[in-house]
Amino acid sequence: MKLDYHARKLTTESFLKLLLFAQLEEIESLHALGDCLFDDQLQKEIDLDSITISQLSRRLNGMNPDLLQKPFLDLVAQIHTKTHDTKLVMPLKIIDSSTLPLNLGNHKWAKFRKTKAGVKLHLRLVFMEKGISYPEKAVMTTANEYDPGQLKIMVDDMECMYVFDRGYLDYERFDRMADDGYFFLSRLRKNAVIREVYDFKRPENTTVLSDQMVLIGTTQNRAENYFRLLKVIDSQGNELPLITNRFDLSAEEISEMYKSRWAIELFFKWIKQHPSIKKFYGQSEWAIQNQVFIALIVFCLHVLVQIETRSKRKTLQISRYLRAHCGNQRISGFERLKEKPSHNKQFVVVA
Repeated sequence: MKLDYHARKLTTESFLKLLLFAQLEEIESLHALGDCLFDDQLQKEIDLDSITISQLSRRLNGMNPDLLQKPFLDLVAQIHTKTHDTKLVMPLKIIDSSTLPLNLGNHKWAKFRKTKAGVKLHLRLVFMEKGISYPEKAVMTTANEYDPGQLKIMVDDMECMYVFDRGYLDYERFDRMADDGYFFLSRLRKNAVIREVYDFKRPENTTVLSDQMVLIGTTQNRAENYFRLLKVIDSQGNELPLITNRFDLSAEEISEMYKSRWAIELFFKWIKQHPSIKKFYGQSEWAIQNQVFIALIVFCLHVLVQIETRSKRKTLQISRYLRAHCGNQRISGFERLKEKPSHNKQFVVVA
C-alpha cells in the first residue's frame, strides 16, 4: 500500500508493534507510550530508539483502518483452521453491538444525542465448545446506527445458528432469513402480539414454561412464516420469551443456546476494561477505528495462545499415555505402532 514511501523513521511495522504494546500494557496516552521507548528491549523489538508524540499522532490519524482489518481477518482465518476439529455440528454465531462513549467537544463527528457522542462496535462472535469464542466480523459506525439494519451485513452463513437479542427484532427480516434458509434465535419483546397455532408437548421436570408454534405481529406488521416461541426462566428468575425458526431441536437445547449469548457480553466487558479502550489516543474517526481493531487483534492473539496451550497440554497427556504403555523401550509410540500395528488395538485408537 506504499505507506512507508515517505517514512524515514516510523515505519508501519514499528508503529503496529507499538500499538500492540500499548494495548497489551494498557498504556493510557501517546505521551506515556513515547516514554516507554526508554526501554532497551522495546527499542530492539521495534527497531526504534525514540519518537515524537506528533509523529505518533499523525500516523494514528492518517492510517486507513482497512490496513488493520487485514491482520485481524488473517488471525480469524488462523483460528478457523486450528479449531476445525472442535467445531460444533452447527456453530453458534452471536450478534450484538456496544457503544463506546466519546467526548462531544473533541468528537463532534460522532454526535448522537444533544450532549453525547460515541461510536458503536457491531460484532459477530463465534461461540465454540470448550469455552473458546472469538470475534469473526466487526463493523464500526456512529452510535446512532440502527441495530437491525446490520443483520444484512452480519448474516451471510447458512451453516450456523445466529443468536441475538431483542434489539434486532425485525419481522420482515425474520421472514427473509427463514425463506433464505438461515437459522436464528432471538429474544422477543414481552408485549409482542402473538397467535398460538400449536402447543408442543414438554417433557417432565423441564425448566421451559411453554413451547408453541406461533404467528407473530399485528395485521399491519406481522411475519408470514410460522415460528417457535419458548418461554424460559433465566438465572435471576425472570421469564424470557425466545423466538426461533428451529423446530428440530429440543426446548432445553434452544434454551442453552440462548444462554451462550452471554459470551459476547463478556467480550465487550473485556474490550472496554483490559485494553483500556475507553481512553482513545486520537480524535479522528480513523484513529478511533484503528485503536478498536488493534484491541480485536490482541483478543485474537489471546485466543491463538489459548488454543496452542491446550494443544500442547493434550500432546503432553498423549505422550504420558504412550510412555505408560510402551514400558521401558526407548522407541517412540508411533514407531511402535508401525512395528506392531495389530498387537495393541487400544494404542491404535489413541494414536
